[in-house]
Amino acid sequence: MRAAFASALLLVAASLAMPVNHAAAQADPHSGQRGWAAPEGKLPRAARGDRTKNLDYLFEALKAAPDADAAKHVEDRIWALWVSSGSDTTDLLMSRVKAATDRKDLDLALRVLDSVLELKPDYVEGWNRRATIHFMKKDFGRSLADLRQVLAREPRHFAALSGLGMILQEIGQEKRALDAYRRALEVHPHLQRLPDLVKTLTEKVEGRDI
Repeated sequence: MRAAFASALLLVAASLAMPVNHAAAQADPHSGQRGWAAPEGKLPRAARGDRTKNLDYLFEALKAAPDADAAKHVEDRIWALWVSSGSDTTDLLMSRVKAATDRKDLDLALRVLDSVLELKPDYVEGWNRRATIHFMKKDFGRSLADLRQVLAREPRHFAALSGLGMILQEIGQEKRALDAYRRALEVHPHLQRLPDLVKTLTEKVEGRDI
């Protein structure tokens, strides 16, 4: 653990020495360029109290949200809990992951994420972010392996389910992709673009209703 911590600090120092372009343009998160990472912009403060109970409450609220705006408000609160690591070191490392990703230094982002997961192997967002980076590098096998880690820890992770569908669709597993998208929509009925993807894939995989 001590060696992993030292390695993590060395990676942070190396990344701090590089210029960061905070104004880098962000591609659509569903286009495949940034995968399915947490939404850009400021998230609310993570709720205090029992994390599991808070998430259970928020997922019920997400399912019951009457419209997309209400769902987005709940979604941001879920992301705030997912992103919150409870560790200053992990938070610092994750900020360097974002900076490296923004400037397209995906190899550095992966090295920092490796250190994050050595330090905090149960940090779901670390696995999710690493799955995203692997996807961006077209390393679908490693991305799928990391998504399995995410979903083993949080089966309701709608972003990971969406990402799973994206990869399965990319490799021609359209029926399994459709299943993943449907599972994501069961958790988060107001996810953007997924209803259209489900409609298109349903017609392709299962045929049109007569």
